[in-house]
Amino acid sequence: MDQFKIIKYPLSTEKSIRLMESENKLIFVVGNKTTKKEIKKAIEEMFKVEVASVNTFVNANGEKRAYVKFAAKNPAIDIATKMGLM
Repeated sequence: MDQFKIIKYPLSTEKSIRLMESENKLIFVVGNKTTKKEIKKAIEEMFKVEVASVNTFVNANGEKRAYVKFAAKNPAIDIATKMGLM
């Protein structure tokens, strides 16, 4: 599966910035049919990083979000900087 169909775009809200700083996490909007394993694999391939865990959440609008926690050796802020969020 194409990693750009899995990961639609990163969220840069106040909450996502707080999570990035405190818990080394980034939030991505993802395809509704994707699994946690697919999301983890896509993120690892796209950014050449190690993912510690993935949690998903579907909001009231039916938009699926992935909360991606990175390994300690990969600071989320560096990845956000690469994407132009910071």
